[in-house]
Amino acid sequence: MKRTIFTSLLALAACAALIAQSAPKGQAGPKQPAPKSKAEADALTALFQAAQAGNPDQIIKNGDELITKFADTDYKETALYMMADAYQNKRDNAKAEIYAEQALAANPKSYQASILLAEVIVQGTRENDLDREEKLGKAEKHAKDAVDFSKDAPKPNPQITDEQWAEFKKGIVARAHSSMGLAALVRKKYDVAATEFKTAVENDPQAAYMVRQASALQSSGKNNEAIALCDKIIADPQAHPQIKQVAQQIRDGAIKAGGKPGGGE
Repeated sequence: MKRTIFTSLLALAACAALIAQSAPKGQAGPKQPAPKSKAEADALTALFQAAQAGNPDQIIKNGDELITKFADTDYKETALYMMADAYQNKRDNAKAEIYAEQALAANPKSYQASILLAEVIVQGTRENDLDREEKLGKAEKHAKDAVDFSKDAPKPNPQITDEQWAEFKKGIVARAHSSMGLAALVRKKYDVAATEFKTAVENDPQAAYMVRQASALQSSGKNNEAIALCDKIIADPQAHPQIKQVAQQIRDGAIKAGGKPGGGE
């Protein structure tokens, strides 16, 4: 949920930059990223409009046009990250990883690129991969880096409240722990995975993290806990029907394995 506000934060930052560009000369204040011409401002506006419309193909097209036509843009990292995120949404993790790596090269402390890399790498790692540990170690490093980099990251726009910014950064922490939980699942360390997913839920209580936690609990033999969590997901009116369906399957498996609804013996 917190991830979805990132585009809005960036849009606010972009609007502030456009306003700052037209501000009277000589005003005090730290230098902010800003387009260097009207043409760049138009390209930037087109990119954010595509993001707000939720059109990944247009994001990729507009992002490529921005960094190609304006090689010295202050928004190179932002455009590359948004393109990586668009590819991830298109389930093209190979290209998502490429563009996220480029965003990280543009800014070695990019928490956005780091967390996206953690996610796409761990999602593409399988139990029998010969380089499994190398990939999982890389994913875990990116996840931890994202948390560290986000701690002192400045707000992209002063109009964002401290509370909004704190909530957004908690979303980064949640994504990081979810990625580490997925890494633990690949290693079949189910207790570790359940703990990581629990931390993700504590930072961002969304059903997607809860169902992963329930699955890890069931796999580790903690069937009563898994059933209780699945009951909570199924009763949540905001949970996606597909997530509820998965929760029901986990619940059924936990009952078959001896678990009792309500924690009874």
